[in-house]
Amino acid sequence: MAQHDDGGENAAAGSAVVKSEPNQASPGTAVIASDAFENPGLPPHRLRITDVDPKKDRTAERRVYTLFYVSVVGSILAVASYVAFPITPGDTTSVRLNTLFLGLAIALGLLGIGIGAIYWSKNLMRGDELSEDRHLTRGSEATRSRAVEIFKEGNQESGFGRRTLIRNSLIGALVAFPLPGIVLFRDLAPAADPVPQLEHTMWAKGMRLTQDPSGTPIKAADVTLGSVFHVIPQGLNNKEDRLEEKAKAAVLLMRLKPEDLHVSAGRETWNYNGIVAYSKICTHVGCPVALYEQQTHHLLCPCHSSTFDVTNECEVIFGPAKRPLPQLPIAIDSEGYLVAQSDFHEPVGPSFWERS
Repeated sequence: MAQHDDGGENAAAGSAVVKSEPNQASPGTAVIASDAFENPGLPPHRLRITDVDPKKDRTAERRVYTLFYVSVVGSILAVASYVAFPITPGDTTSVRLNTLFLGLAIALGLLGIGIGAIYWSKNLMRGDELSEDRHLTRGSEATRSRAVEIFKEGNQESGFGRRTLIRNSLIGALVAFPLPGIVLFRDLAPAADPVPQLEHTMWAKGMRLTQDPSGTPIKAADVTLGSVFHVIPQGLNNKEDRLEEKAKAAVLLMRLKPEDLHVSAGRETWNYNGIVAYSKICTHVGCPVALYEQQTHHLLCPCHSSTFDVTNECEVIFGPAKRPLPQLPIAIDSEGYLVAQSDFHEPVGPSFWERS
């Protein structure tokens, strides 16, 4: 019987176990490439003509602050052009003139600052190249002190504190540049006080309720139990600003059983035989409340799911809306048509309008 001795002289063929150890690199075997590139460093600094010629330096300075003054003129011309060439509705010539002169003036203001700043940096600020190593976010106190010194040196090298004409003209250009934007955006607001326009709608005493969009007057007899009508004021379709007026005066008209209505004091005469009218404009953000649940008598806003209970004067029962839909007081005239008793007694639409 053969005996097996691992590593022995008489071990069977193929049964010997050879243990190998990883090669240990000598600490002196690092290879250094003989053809490595040497750091070429920065090229020698070439002085500009403004660095060696004081006359050219003063000329460049004059050009810079002249460009900044041109920017100031451009900003002022932009405001003047907007006033001198107003846009007249329906007049395409006024649109072209306003766009042309306003665009040219704003371009002049922008180019004056941009070209002046570039010319300043190219000809007057320090022009030699610098390299800086990256360090940790917070350095030592000595490093931080050195950073302050660098800012001071930068101020001296740029000449911002020394070249007063450049500094003052740049400040003037930066102050004047926003003026066209302020004037243009301010003119987007209504010329008149917007609060009365938001508080009042087209509805007035005796104005008939008409169907949207046909403008057909509605008789009380046409409003059956459980029905709903989308309503606009009579004559709305003939107004030039009909969309703006409709956005405030749109109404939903419904008929319920009179005993299902819970009427608060002072509103006893605001409905007619169970027919009620409420603003169609949601008190959350002004979306049209156009979904009516006939069985539950709920009005739903499709935008954010605010839900109003018609039986309880459209109080909010769900959703982000904070106040009920305003009710339009209604009655009938001598011919049986539904008419408004007055305008809404509270502002319609989003509640934030009340803060105006």
